[in-house]
Amino acid sequence: MEQTSNKLLVVEDDPGLQDQLRWCFDRYEVIVAGDRTGAMEQLRRHQPPVVTLDLGLPPDANGIMEGLATLEAIMTQSPDTKVIVVTGQNDRENAVRAVGSGAYDFYHKPIDAEILGLIVNRAYRLRELEMENRSLMRQKVDHPVEGVVACSPEMVKVCRTIEKVAPSDASILLLGDSGTGKELCARSLHSLSPRAGNRFVAINCAAIPENLLESELFGYEKGAFTGAAKQTLGKIEHTNGGTLFLDEVGDLPMSLQAKLLRFLQERVVERIGGREEIPVNVRVVCATHQDLAEKIRNGTFREDLYYRISEITVQIPPLSARGEDIILLARVFLDLFSREQKRHLRGFSKDALSALEAYTWPGNVRELMNRVKRAVIMAEGKQVTARDLELDEVATNVADFSLRYIREKAERQAIMRALSHAAGKISMAADLLGISRPTIYDLIKKYDLKV
Repeated sequence: MEQTSNKLLVVEDDPGLQDQLRWCFDRYEVIVAGDRTGAMEQLRRHQPPVVTLDLGLPPDANGIMEGLATLEAIMTQSPDTKVIVVTGQNDRENAVRAVGSGAYDFYHKPIDAEILGLIVNRAYRLRELEMENRSLMRQKVDHPVEGVVACSPEMVKVCRTIEKVAPSDASILLLGDSGTGKELCARSLHSLSPRAGNRFVAINCAAIPENLLESELFGYEKGAFTGAAKQTLGKIEHTNGGTLFLDEVGDLPMSLQAKLLRFLQERVVERIGGREEIPVNVRVVCATHQDLAEKIRNGTFREDLYYRISEITVQIPPLSARGEDIILLARVFLDLFSREQKRHLRGFSKDALSALEAYTWPGNVRELMNRVKRAVIMAEGKQVTARDLELDEVATNVADFSLRYIREKAERQAIMRALSHAAGKISMAADLLGISRPTIYDLIKKYDLKV
C-alpha cells in the first residue's frame, strides 16, 4: 500500500508565524515558503500532501488576490493536494470563496495549535484514504469490458453478459437506441474473444447505397461489372478469422438478407461475378435500434435471418434508465476533454449536477459526450455550469406506487447521488447524507453498490 509523505508546506510571509507553525507541527517535516514563487518551487520539489496557505501574501499582503492566485496555481499543478487556507478574523466570506476555488478547508487567525492540528491531521487522513482507494482500484479492475464506464445495475448486467458470451462463436444481436454504445459493446465482444488478435471490421448497413453494399460485403471478380478492374475481396472475406460487426442490420435490403443468410448457414461466400465458394471463418455481431419483430410482421425483414443473427440478444438500456451512470460518465468525459483541450476545470457546479440528473438524454451517451465537450470548450469559469451544458429542462418521472419500492429506490438513488457528488469518497458522502460511516457502509452492502 502506498504511504502518504509526512511533508507539510507552510506558505506564510510572517517569520514569527513561520516559527510558531513549525512548533505546532513538530511531527511533520515542515517546509516554509514566503510567497507564491517560493511556494510553487517547494511544491514541485517536495510534493507535500497538505499545504497551509495565508491569503495575505506579498506583494498584496493586505489583500487576498495574491493568496487566491497562489491557491489556483497549487490546484492547477497538484489537484489532489489538500490546501488549508488561513485567513484573518471575521473574514469568512473570503474563506468560503477560497474553498469554492478548491481549498480543502479554512482556519481563522489567531493560531490555535490544537484546532489547526486537528484540521491538518484530518486532511492527511483523507489523503491517505484516497491513496489507499486508488491503490485498491489498481489491484482490482472491476470493468474488464474495455471502454465501458458503468456502475448502474442495468449496465453492469450488460457487461457481465458480454464477458460470458465473448469466448463463444455465437452470433450476437445488440439492441438499443442510437448513441447507447452498441459498437463499443461489439468491440468489447471482439477484444474479450479468442479472435482478439485478428481483425474487427465494422460496416454501417444504413450508410452504404444498396447497389454498392453487396460488393462491399461479398467482393467481386475482375470484369464482374463496369469499373471492376481487378479482383477485390469483400469485407466478410477480409475479416477471415476475426469479427464482423453489421451496424443497423435492420436497414439491410431484402435481396442481401437472403445472401447473408446463406453465408451464416454455410459459412462460404461467392464474389460477384465468381463461381467459387470461398470458406470463411468469421464471427458475426449485429446491431440495430429498430424493432425487428415489427419489421418481420411487415415483411421487411426475414424471420429466418433474425433467428440466425440473434443466437444471443443483448439489450443495451438508454442512458435515462442508467441514472447512476450519468454523473460518472460526465466526470470521465470532463477529464478526457479537459486534457484534450488543455483546460484546468474543477468539475461541475451544483446546478450542472442537478441538470445532468434531471435531463432525459434522448441522444443517450453520445449526446452527453457532445454536451460535455462543448461545455469544456465554452466554459468561462473554473467549473462547468448548467448554462455551459445548455441544460435548463427539469424532467419528472412517473413513479411506482408501492411504498416500499419508492422508499428503497429513493434511498438507493440518494446514496448513489451522494457518492457521485463526493467522487466516491465515503466520508464525504456520509456527511452529505447526514449519516455515519458504518451506516453508509451497511447501505452500500444492502444495495450491492460498487463505489
